[in-house]
Amino acid sequence: MAERGKDDVEPLPRGGFRCRLCRVAVANKPSLEDHLRGKKHQRLENLRTVRQSQELRSVFVSGFRKGTPASELSDYFQTYGEVVNVVMDKEKGVYAIVELQNKEMLKKVLSEPQHNLGGQKLRVKPREKKDFKYNPPRKQGSARQEQLNPEKVAQKLCEADDVDAQMSVLVQLFEFSESERHLRDLLVTLFQEVFQEFFPGSVMIPFGSSVNGFDVSGCDLDLFLDLEKAKHFQASANGSSVPQDGASPKLALHSEDSILSDVDLASATVPEVLELVAAVLQKCVPGVHNVQAVLTARRPVVKFCHKESSLRGDISINNRLAVCNTRFLQLYTEADERVRPLVYTVRYWAKQQSLAGNPFGGGPLLTNYALTLLVLYFLQTCSPPVLPTVVHLREQSGDTEQAIVDGWDCSFPKDSAQCGPSRNKESLCSFLAEFFHVFEDYDFAGGVISLREGQLLSLPSFLSSEASSKFKTGSFNLQDPFELSHNVTANVNKKTALRFQLCCRSAAKYCRSLQYQRKSTKGKIWGLVRLFQPGNLEAEAPTDKELVINLPLTMCQGKDSHQLWFQKVCAGVMFVFEDVLKCSFSETQQGLGEEGASIAEPEAKSELLSSGFKRPLDNGDDSLSPLAKRPRNGPWLPIEKSVTWNCAVWHHVWLGRRRIRRQLDPIEKTNLLELEAKVSALISQQEGEARPAEPLLRFAVRAQFNAEDTSDEQNTHISLSFALDPEQAVAFKDFFHFLQNFLPQMLEQYLAAQIP
Repeated sequence: MAERGKDDVEPLPRGGFRCRLCRVAVANKPSLEDHLRGKKHQRLENLRTVRQSQELRSVFVSGFRKGTPASELSDYFQTYGEVVNVVMDKEKGVYAIVELQNKEMLKKVLSEPQHNLGGQKLRVKPREKKDFKYNPPRKQGSARQEQLNPEKVAQKLCEADDVDAQMSVLVQLFEFSESERHLRDLLVTLFQEVFQEFFPGSVMIPFGSSVNGFDVSGCDLDLFLDLEKAKHFQASANGSSVPQDGASPKLALHSEDSILSDVDLASATVPEVLELVAAVLQKCVPGVHNVQAVLTARRPVVKFCHKESSLRGDISINNRLAVCNTRFLQLYTEADERVRPLVYTVRYWAKQQSLAGNPFGGGPLLTNYALTLLVLYFLQTCSPPVLPTVVHLREQSGDTEQAIVDGWDCSFPKDSAQCGPSRNKESLCSFLAEFFHVFEDYDFAGGVISLREGQLLSLPSFLSSEASSKFKTGSFNLQDPFELSHNVTANVNKKTALRFQLCCRSAAKYCRSLQYQRKSTKGKIWGLVRLFQPGNLEAEAPTDKELVINLPLTMCQGKDSHQLWFQKVCAGVMFVFEDVLKCSFSETQQGLGEEGASIAEPEAKSELLSSGFKRPLDNGDDSLSPLAKRPRNGPWLPIEKSVTWNCAVWHHVWLGRRRIRRQLDPIEKTNLLELEAKVSALISQQEGEARPAEPLLRFAVRAQFNAEDTSDEQNTHISLSFALDPEQAVAFKDFFHFLQNFLPQMLEQYLAAQIP
C-alpha cells in the first residue's frame, strides 16, 4: 500500500476500512487493496495532485472594481509570465484566483510590493491551501427532490399514527406534485407538435411510471411514437390508397415539408427511423440535449434530457406492449386503493436494501417493474385474493376490448369495476408482513411466477410449453403478464435472489415485533422507518432455518434417477469443499438416523462438533458404517438418502477471490473448477503455507434428499443444512453467504463434467 494511500485509510471500529478520499467503506484488507488500485481512487488521487499543484502556483487577488472581466486580470499578470487560468468569484465578483505557469512566476508576483489595475490597488497573496475533498456532482432537480432524502422521509414517517398511515405518507412524498405532472404534460404536448410536423399523423403516447399509477418524483419520461397513422398518411399522399383515419387534407398540405418525403416508413428499419427521431430531437425540440440513439437495447430507444427541468426520458417506436401494460397497471391501481401504498413501500424498501435500482438499465438488481409485478402477484394469491388474474380479466372483457398486440393476447376490460370488490379486508400493515413471509422461502429458481395464471408454474412443465421457447430461465423467474416469453427478472443473478430472500426473512421477523406494529411513545424509530434502514435487519447472526442451501432438481443433467442424482451431488459437495476450497472434509456416522431428522437440533450439533474432523480408521469391515469409503480413483457414493460430513476451514478462502483471479494467467482460466482451486491455493499461501493450530471455522453439513412426491419434480430437491457452534455464528455468516452463490455454481460445473 502506498504511503499516501495509508494516509487516506482509517480502520473502522467494527472491522473493515474507510477511504477518506473516496468516502467508501470496505469489509477487509484485500478489498481495500482492490479499491486503492481501482480507477476511482486513482482518478481522485490524480485530481488531488493536480489541485495541489495548482494551489502552489496560484494567487488570491482582490481589490479590483466589481465587474472587472477575467481577461483584464489575465492581461495584467501576463507581464510576469504565462497565465494558465483565471477563476472569478461568480456570486459577488469581488475576488479571483489566478493560476500562474510555475512557482518561479509566483515568486516574481509576490515579490512585487504594489499591484495596480485601472487605478485600483490590488491585494495579492498566496492562495489558501485547503484539504482536498471530493464532492460528487449533484444531479440537478427540483427542490422537492432534495426533501426526499432518507432522513427527511424517516422524519415524516415517524409523525404518522400507524403503519397504514406511514404507507400513505410514503405515497404522498414520492408521487408527482401537480407542478411536475403539469410539466410532463407540457413536454408531451411540445413533442407531439414538433413530431406532427415531421411525421404527419403520428401520435406521442406517454407510458410507464409517468402514467401507470406508480409515479415517483424525478422518474424518466417514457414515450411511444405511434407511426401507424403516419404510414397510412404517407401511403395516401403517394396515391397508393385512399386516406384513412388521421390523414386529413390539412396534413396533406404539409407533405412536401415533412420528413416522410425522405423515408418510406413501411419498409424502413427500426434503427433507420430512430436515427431520424434522434435528429428531430437534437435540432428541432427546444431545450433538449444529450440525445443518443441506443439501437442495441432489447427495445431500441432514443434517450434525451430536457435542460430546463433536468428531466430524462426516451422515445421508442416498437413498444406497443408497454403501452398496453401501462393501461393494465392503471386498472389494478383503480381496482383497490391498497395497491399503490403497498407497491411504493416494497419498492422503497428494496432500494434501501440495495436490492433494486438500475437507473441505466442492466445490472443484477431487481427493477421497479419487477417489484411491482411481484406485489401484484402476491395480491392475486393471498386468501381471499385482492386482485383477479389476467386470465380472469380476459374472460371479463367484452368484444370491443379484445386486443392482440405483437401476437400476444392483451385483452382486459377498461373499467376497473369489472374486477369486482375484494372480500379481503386486511390492513396494509398485515399485507406487508405477509408479503415478506410469503417470499422468504420462495422457490424463485425452481418455478415461474405467472400473473396470467396467478400461480407458480412448475419449471419442467413450463419449459415444455410454447411460451418457453424464448423464455430465459435463471435464478429468478417472473413472467411478464402479456409477453409470455419475457422473463422480467432474467438479469437477476443468484446472489441477488438469495439476498432478496434473506432480506425478506429478516423483514418478516421484524414485522412480527411490537416495534413494527405500534408507534413508539418514547420517540424512538418504529414501523417502516427501521424496516427501511439499509442492512440493519441483516446484522443478526443467521438462524438454523437460514443455514440451508436448496439444490433444485433442475441442476440434474441428463436422465439420471433421483438416487443417482443424489449420489453425484454428494460426490460434488465433497469435491468442492476438499479440492476447490481446500477444506478438511470427512463423513461422520452421527446424525444419520431416521430420514427427516434435522441436523439443526442441539443434540445433533454437539455430537457432530465433538466427533472430530478426521476419518475414523477403517478396520476393513464396511458393514460397520452405513457409508462406503471414498475410493481414491473414483467418486464416493452414499447408499442412504442423507449423509453428514464434518468440515474445518483453515484459511479465508471466501475473501479476495476476484483480485486473485485477475492476477492469474488468462491461459489458466479455461477450466472453472481448476481456476477456483488455484485461487484457493494462492489465498492459503498468502496467509501462510503452514496450517494454523486451530481452524477458522468448524461446522457440519448434512445433505438430504427431499421429495414430498418423487413423481412431482417441482417439490424434489437436495437440502444442505449447516450446523455450527453458536459462538461461531457471526463469523460463519460471511462464509455462508459466499457458499450460497459459489457452491451451486461449482456443483453445476462438476455435474456437467460427469456427463460422458
